[in-house]
Amino acid sequence: MDTFSMTDMGLLRNSNQDSVFCEENPIGRFPNLFLVADGMGGHKAGDLASRLCIAEMVKQIQSSTARTPVSAFEQAIEAANQKVYQCAKEDFDLAGMGTTVVGAMVEDDVAYIANIGDSRFYRLHEHLEQITVDHSLVEEMVQSGEIQKEEMRTHPNKNIITRALGTDDTVRPDCFEVKVEPGDVLLLCSDGLTNMVEDSQIEKIVKENKEDMKLAGEKLVQQANEAGGKDNISVILVRLER
Repeated sequence: MDTFSMTDMGLLRNSNQDSVFCEENPIGRFPNLFLVADGMGGHKAGDLASRLCIAEMVKQIQSSTARTPVSAFEQAIEAANQKVYQCAKEDFDLAGMGTTVVGAMVEDDVAYIANIGDSRFYRLHEHLEQITVDHSLVEEMVQSGEIQKEEMRTHPNKNIITRALGTDDTVRPDCFEVKVEPGDVLLLCSDGLTNMVEDSQIEKIVKENKEDMKLAGEKLVQQANEAGGKDNISVILVRLER
């Protein structure tokens, strides 16, 4: 397993509200763990929300006795939600803070994924495939046929998310189990990448740099910045060894 993680402030923001966790060694019963969170609610609140989310999820997974990876992810997300929600309730300056999160673990030939919000998980086998479904207004518009998927990146409401961690006392993640094969590349990222770089360009960059995850990740971030860098950009790349 070859992994790389990176988070970048972008060109227009004055703080980084993204947080990442990338560990290819065991965390509790998980053989590896990858997390990307994109905070919201003002720069201090968003930064805190994403960091609290990551820290609490890692803590919960380290001590989890859940029988399945999906159950462990669900329990960790629920605990992180309570942590962020209570913190926001106790401090007026943090009111309304929340975060997206996408998490993944790979065991044998299966990737287990959980997500809330519009941070994404992709699998590159022969082609790049988006596995997670955004919890966003524009995604709902795509599903209802109002707009085409290609219009999501440039739509004026693209930043409105419909589900976040920490904004309510309960939260419901989506969970996925995906078959993976040696040679596959997995990508977890915040919308600072996907709002700036088309999926076809992401696929091209990863394919051209498939033997070097560090170079691939740096080029993805560079491409997002060259396209405007309007948001914080976070990527985790995982290549499954043959």
